[in-house]
Amino acid sequence: MRAPPSDRTTTFDLSSIAADVLERIRARRPRVHCITNAVAQTFTANMLLAAGAVPSMTIARKEVRAFAARADALLVNLGTFDPERQQASLAAVAVANKGGIPWVLDPVFIERSPPRAAFAKKLLARKPRALRLNAAEFAALSGIKDSKAADGVALAPFAKARKTVVGLTGAQDLIHDGERLATVANGDPLMARVTAMGCVASALVAAALAVEPDAWKATAAALTIIGVAGEIGAARARGPGSFVPEILDAVYGLDRATLIERAKVN
Repeated sequence: MRAPPSDRTTTFDLSSIAADVLERIRARRPRVHCITNAVAQTFTANMLLAAGAVPSMTIARKEVRAFAARADALLVNLGTFDPERQQASLAAVAVANKGGIPWVLDPVFIERSPPRAAFAKKLLARKPRALRLNAAEFAALSGIKDSKAADGVALAPFAKARKTVVGLTGAQDLIHDGERLATVANGDPLMARVTAMGCVASALVAAALAVEPDAWKATAAALTIIGVAGEIGAARARGPGSFVPEILDAVYGLDRATLIERAKVN
């Protein structure tokens, strides 16, 4: 449920909301069904478990509908664009929409493949609760000519027209629902040195949507959580190889006070 335009959320409010969302994920242990790419599956499952959620990953035609129906949130990630995953995505989204289950679209690499971009647009028409992507992917999906123009001004009409929340990640993350803009400045360069980091961020958005009905707040919370955890993990890591376990440990051990203190969100 989207909050009214008059809802003024302060920086401290967003930090506190992120802490509330993480606590709810841990308390409720939401089930998140992930249709994601082969490279990301293990990391995504481990990230959800570290946060307190319960992942599932099947794309089998005979059971994907049942898994989606029993999930509290759904992630559709286009990183591996094979026919089986396409069919599973359409089936799972249909079940989610029918059951009122929130779902997230992550249109990975659509700027590199016209068929993938066309499929992403087909899924977007089915109204995901949130869209998590980078600037190049947003440019391909929205039709803007230069990905550098993907800013809060560009996000607003896109999000409003499609009635979804856009979580644009990069050096600074932008979250827009057509009326409200949040920025998250947390994170570390090591996050770009590990494959599937965007995928796990999208999975955390799905977990947050399972416990927070305001999709704008849920998306901002998830991106704040992984950004803060990325900073903590990077400070402990020796490089990309040790960063993966460190960020998982950081998410697992993240407490309310640390999250609020370190969050760079407004």
